[in-house]
Amino acid sequence: MRRVKDLGPGSDAERARLVARGEGCPLVDFDGGSTPYIDYQSITVLLSLQQPRSEEPAELSFYVLGQVKELLFKLLYEELTRVRSLLDTDEVPQAIWVLRRVRKVAELLCSTWDVLGSLAPTEFNAFRDSLGQASGLQSYMYRMVEYVLGNKDPVLARPHQGVPGVAEQVRRALEEPSVYDAAVALLARRGAPIGTAALRRDPGQPYEPSDEVERAWAGVYAAGKGPDDELFRLAEALMDVAEAMCRWRALHLLTVERIIGTKPGTGGTHGVAWLRRVSEHRFFPELWSARGRL
Repeated sequence: MRRVKDLGPGSDAERARLVARGEGCPLVDFDGGSTPYIDYQSITVLLSLQQPRSEEPAELSFYVLGQVKELLFKLLYEELTRVRSLLDTDEVPQAIWVLRRVRKVAELLCSTWDVLGSLAPTEFNAFRDSLGQASGLQSYMYRMVEYVLGNKDPVLARPHQGVPGVAEQVRRALEEPSVYDAAVALLARRGAPIGTAALRRDPGQPYEPSDEVERAWAGVYAAGKGPDDELFRLAEALMDVAEAMCRWRALHLLTVERIIGTKPGTGGTHGVAWLRRVSEHRFFPELWSARGRL
């Protein structure tokens, strides 16, 4: 075993030196009362943030998975804002590359329902009252994900109006153009006949599908270039993300229906009935409807 006082810069040369000095054995002794990994990932802080409100063992699964989802929402939002910036600057291949990762994050989010769906109704009911009026509907990071994807509902920004530091983030996400707005603008720059009504819409208002945009996407597919065309690849990458988010909503609906049936939700909704209506929404609507033209 070896003791390390100062790892120095995290360079390949430094790593090679440490390997040679310790003959490939892992570092196991550190000064300073911590380890580089704990410090890098803020592990002590992270693992102190779980504060279930009941003594029921199953609540920890619900609590931790809720926090995992929030972290993934944050990652989704940051990646999607990057995609929007890349589309704005016509860096389509790079945007497609990031969308590939976005899809994987969305799929990971979907898998969280596998764990939550393992809760029996009796297990959930044993701690459900501890939630009070807390509901995932109040997640500001998820709301920002919906907004950057283009589902702009100003009413759903209201729960965050009185939250310092959060209200401004949500308002900005609502009022800024979405990833889909950026994609439609890109189509127009590439020659698609899309009128000013679609291009100069108020990005803070709900999106209204456009026949011009639908024809433009259908034209991308009908051109027959397939994967050789970056607009074709962009369309399919966007559809991958849209489908993954639809799966997220569908799995949410099924999980809630399995656990609480038709009981009201904790945040004032009808529960399953609300989720069923929400699950009918489609991100990037003309990408879906364009398929009927082919």
